[in-house]
Amino acid sequence: MDKPRIVIVTPVYEDAESARILFGELSKRGADTRIVAVDDGSLGHPLGMDDLHDAGLTGVVIKLRRNIGHQGAIAVGLSYVHDTMSGFDYVVVMDSDGEDTPESIHALLRGFADAPVDVIVAERNKRNESLKFRLFYRVYKFLFRLLTGKTIKFGNFMAMQPTALARLTAMNEIWIHLAASVIASRLRIYGVSIDRGSRYSGGSKMNFVGLVLHGFKGVMVFSEQVLIRMGGASLLVAIMSVFVILGALFLKIIDAASPGWVSTVVAATVLIFLQTGVMTLVTLMITGLVRMATLNRVDYKALVDRVIEVG
Repeated sequence: MDKPRIVIVTPVYEDAESARILFGELSKRGADTRIVAVDDGSLGHPLGMDDLHDAGLTGVVIKLRRNIGHQGAIAVGLSYVHDTMSGFDYVVVMDSDGEDTPESIHALLRGFADAPVDVIVAERNKRNESLKFRLFYRVYKFLFRLLTGKTIKFGNFMAMQPTALARLTAMNEIWIHLAASVIASRLRIYGVSIDRGSRYSGGSKMNFVGLVLHGFKGVMVFSEQVLIRMGGASLLVAIMSVFVILGALFLKIIDAASPGWVSTVVAATVLIFLQTGVMTLVTLMITGLVRMATLNRVDYKALVDRVIEVG
């Protein structure tokens, strides 16, 4: 059986050293692999054509006009592949820092033979991150499920069929959060347990604030579901508030409440109800903004400074 022809999309930001190591490892796959490396506006350590050429690989280096973030860079790469490339079997999205290992690509692609699916995602069964990150990630997954009703167990490392690429690039949500967009796309997804590798060089450029923002963006993709749940919670709080206030007034009527207790309970109940209402209103506003953003087609070409062909 012939080796599948794959296109690898990888974002790079101020980490050309790690990218060079990755390219060297990927070159072992042979001529069946093309690289789409998206330089996300790097200034200090930009990616050049020699970094790809010296590894003996073919593909392109897409230089962006400015830094648009990790998810945006991936979206540019996927859009470019969909618009300009053909003749490939699968598209693989992976980070260039070494945490997504080239050795794991085979495990991802093997999943297509195990089940009739559109996207194979890497579900981590071993992590090398700090305790703070692991704790935050657990809290994030819990809140994500609570707010959206969905379970998210994977990140950007994935492989997809060309048909899946066509659907995802038609979704503006991929500019916000790729993994959440894959869930929202209703594509057939299959998870493969893969250990996370160690970084080739340096440390992560994602700080805690960036992690929180990234998690929040994942929830934004499902803003309508969040709105429904927040609305339901607000209605439940409103009903409970009515019963609490009626109960407090009843106790006052039968003279079973201490002085000032009823006023305190009523004030606290009204305050909780108002806070829940405000949160629902904010969610409604965010839902409107997200929906407007996803309806407006993003022109990825306007973000591209130049495309450097290699090979």
